[in-house]
This record gives sequence, structure tokens and C-alpha cells, in this order.
Amino acid sequence: MTRALRPVSRAVLVALALATATVVTAQPDRPTQQEIEESLTCQCGCGLTVHSCNHIQCGSGEPIKKEIGERLARGETREQILAAFRQRLGEKVLSSPTLEGFNWLAWVTPFAGLLIAGTVLTVTIRRRTHGGGGVPSPSRAAAGSPPVTDEHRARLARELDEFDRDA
Repeated sequence: MTRALRPVSRAVLVALALATATVVTAQPDRPTQQEIEESLTCQCGCGLTVHSCNHIQCGSGEPIKKEIGERLARGETREQILAAFRQRLGEKVLSSPTLEGFNWLAWVTPFAGLLIAGTVLTVTIRRRTHGGGGVPSPSRAAAGSPPVTDEHRARLARELDEFDRDA
């Protein structure tokens, strides 16, 4: 009789494990203390995030860490906590700019600069390699200039001889 119950009990245990996993994954992800600390810039002037601030007993970072812990204990979301700090300390407290208002330029400008620089570099290289400047090749010089006569060659030879004698 115990043999017959053994497969059933395994099936029940598997079903319970799956149900528990489903319930756990169905709950919204709660933010971690570190995640929020990484989203805020320490106000002591070090330029690091609250989590990364390396000042011992930092007068700015430690109170912020404590407040984050208290807010998480009350069940506040990441957005609520960040909004509270942003309202109290201003936009500068966020470690990365938001995509609202004028701040979108902070995200777009580096990419636009790279795109413009790449375009200018590409156009410049193409012009130089495909003949847009520099010393003209003999075939390009011959196409746009009058033909060279024997008189021109004789004059060039005379001037070069005079140049060699003077030097």
C-alpha cells in the first residue's frame, strides 16, 4: 500500500513546488536596497552613487541609506522612493537623468556627436581618396588644362637649367 502512495506523494510534492514557484514569480519584484542606492548620487561631493560612496560615516550617504531602508520596510516602490528624493533634493540626486523635458539631451547628445563626427570623417576620407582635394593626378590635370607644347617644354628646360646654375 505504501508503494501505491509513493508516486502520488511525489506528484503532489511536484505540484506544490510548481504552485509555489508560480505564486512567487507572480508577485511584483520588490526593489533591493542596493538597486535604489545605485540610482541615487551621494550628496557629499564625491560624485559616486550612495552605494559606492567610500567615505567612512558619510554625512550624506549614511542617512540616505537609512531612509531607503525605512521606505522599503514600509513597502514603497522604487519609483516612489526615487520621486521622494528627487522632490526633496532635486534632479541632481538621480545618478542618471530622466527622459523628461530638457534631460533627454543628456542621452541624445553623445550619440548625435558620434554620428556627426563619423559622417564628417567619412565624407572627408571619401573626398581625399576619390579626388576632391590635394594634388591632382596627371589624368585629372590633363583633362582640364591646355595641351603641353614643345615651346612649353623648351621654356621649362631653360628655367630649370638657370635654376641649377644659380643654386
